[in-house]
Amino acid sequence: MGTRLVWNERYNLGVETIDKEHKKLFRILDKLLDFGQQDEKSQWVCQEAVKYFKDHALKHFADEEAYMASVDYPGLETHRRIHKNFRERTLPALEKELERTKYSEDAINHFLGVCAGWLIGHTLIEDHAIVEGQNVKQWENLLPDEEQAIMGQTIVSLLHGMFQLDSQLLSDCYGGEKFGDGIYYRLVYSTKQKKRGEFLLIFEEKLIVSTIGSVIDAKSEAISVMMMNAARYTARQFVEHVKEHFPSLKEADIRDEQLLTYEQFQKVFEKHKPQFSMLFDTGKGYFSFCMTTADMEQNEDGVSIITENAMSEVEKYLRQNEEKKNAESLKKKILVVDDSLFMLNMMEELLGKDYEVLTVTSGLAAFRSIALDRPDLVLLDYEMPVCDGSQILEMIRSEKGFTDIPVIFLTSRVNRESVEKVIALRPEGYLSKSIPPESIKKEIDRFFEKKKNTPSK
Repeated sequence: MGTRLVWNERYNLGVETIDKEHKKLFRILDKLLDFGQQDEKSQWVCQEAVKYFKDHALKHFADEEAYMASVDYPGLETHRRIHKNFRERTLPALEKELERTKYSEDAINHFLGVCAGWLIGHTLIEDHAIVEGQNVKQWENLLPDEEQAIMGQTIVSLLHGMFQLDSQLLSDCYGGEKFGDGIYYRLVYSTKQKKRGEFLLIFEEKLIVSTIGSVIDAKSEAISVMMMNAARYTARQFVEHVKEHFPSLKEADIRDEQLLTYEQFQKVFEKHKPQFSMLFDTGKGYFSFCMTTADMEQNEDGVSIITENAMSEVEKYLRQNEEKKNAESLKKKILVVDDSLFMLNMMEELLGKDYEVLTVTSGLAAFRSIALDRPDLVLLDYEMPVCDGSQILEMIRSEKGFTDIPVIFLTSRVNRESVEKVIALRPEGYLSKSIPPESIKKEIDRFFEKKKNTPSK
């Protein structure tokens, strides 16, 4: 079975002229997807098919804008700007790539993936707002708590509208913890006045497969390049809707688009300190939304994705993700909890070659990390501020499903009283921070070796 673009009745707006054109655009793309999988296809036929789609898309834009004007839709100018960006930037860039590569299979798949993602996102977000009477409420006069609450409601609504997901906000202070096999997507916007908006969208891989994969009917349990390109442009529509809530970003254009590794994401997250940082359970996988605004330009991390390198960069990113997953599947997972960044970096460097190392700086983050990406061992700093090691261990042990996770305390105190207090909590053991790093490594190796040789109960 190949890839198909599947029409769903929930795409209907109830406006006959718009719905008719949407169905036609879906049918055209579906035929192009089917044609793109055929072994024999001429460049001329490809050119005509792409031109046919483009002509219908541009006609649809004009008809849709005329309808919005006739009903005095308040979001007309925003809608018009989105149409213009796709018409004057996205489509020409894709057409140049097709011509430059003489309509290569990769270029055709890139064109189809981008157009499918754009069409899905635009139909389910911007177009539905026309008939639902949604008038974006600007947040410039809201208090921080109100902003957080409305942002959470907005994202839950968007996820439901796009993919019929009944999502639950798990946290409005997501700390950047790893969850499952993740895709880390970054969009940077800027205005002529040097206002900057940065969005980080983190998807568990299975979420993309079950949502975008189901819409384009890709018969795959893993993310394909086309699926990822469709996801990128669906995510762009998602961000465009959120961006409208912020007056300073309303006229902002995309400056940079990146796919990040988890390590790059951590660095960006720490450097930019998002003002919104939310974690959702969608029922199909975890999703996180992070956003920050700033006036100053800042250095970037990661490789920028542009039309000319999108196929190769996305393919390389997915391949590296798969290779890393395969390598990490053979390693035991250790969560290190310590408020000292020096200690976290030292432990990561010490253990990273033989173990998959996750690091967090607080008890709350530790608890969340255990829930999201269950470790094989927790190394827990005993002398933590606010919530110390004993309290964190009690939290872990009180949660059903966490009781058997082994915990080893890290402590800088080695006097008798402190040791007795640590042992009384019945962890798997304790390690003094004052012993040489290589000795810590040997003790951890010994722990896993002993565990491997101990029969399961």
